[in-house]
Formats: sequence, structure tokens, C-alpha cells
Amino acid sequence: MANSNESSYSKGLAVGIIIGGAVGAVVALLLAPKSGKELRQDLTERSGEIYEKASDFAAEQSRKMGEYVNEGKVRADELVRTARQQAGSLLSEAEHLMNDARSRVGTAQSGIKDNVGRIQDAARAGADAFQSEMSRMKSSETM
Repeated sequence: MANSNESSYSKGLAVGIIIGGAVGAVVALLLAPKSGKELRQDLTERSGEIYEKASDFAAEQSRKMGEYVNEGKVRADELVRTARQQAGSLLSEAEHLMNDARSRVGTAQSGIKDNVGRIQDAARAGADAFQSEMSRMKSSETM
């Protein structure tokens, strides 16, 4: 922000100097006791000098603007490159986390299947024991 204000101030100062110099030169030429031919020649020379200074100023500002644009492009390219790297890193980390979660889910499913099998076996054994006990009690009642 400060750089922008300084640049704006510098531009204003340069434009002011050029315009002030031009006005001062014209006033000096108009007030100087010279013949019409000499005055026209002086005006032509001064206007050429003013035009040259204005052209130099415009060329310098154009060069600076080109530098600012190039700097902006470089910074934008760097930001894009950094963003792509970070996005790639985030995607890689997300893929790693997904693979880890899948692995854990697979392990948990395997453990659950094992536990379900043991519970089924225990339930069958309990049912068989119950039936066996019921049969034994029926036989002892009939005797």
C-alpha cells in the first residue's frame, strides 16, 4: 500500500514538474523582448523539449508498468504452483487415510465374523445342552 502511495506521489510530482516547466517556459518566452521569428523558433524548440520530456516520462512509466505486470505474473504463477502442491499433498494424505480406514474396517469385519461364528457355536452348544437336559429330565420323570 505504501509503495502504491509513493508511486502515485512520484507520478504526480513528475507530471507537476513537466507541466510547471512548460508553463514557465511559455510565459518566459512570451514576456521576453524578442522578435516574432525568434519567439516562434524558441516556442518550437521548447515545445520539442517538452514533448521529449513527456515522451521519456511516458516510456519510463510504461517500462515500470511492464515490470509490475511481470512481477504480478510471477507471483500468480508461484501461488498457483504452491496451491497445486498443497492440493496434491492433501489428496495424497486423504488417500492414505482412506486406505488406512479400509484396512481397519476389513480387520474389524474379520474379527466380527470370527466372534459371530463363536457366538453361533456357543448358542448351538447351549441349545444342545438344553435339549439334552430336557431329555434327561423327561426320562427321569418317566422312571
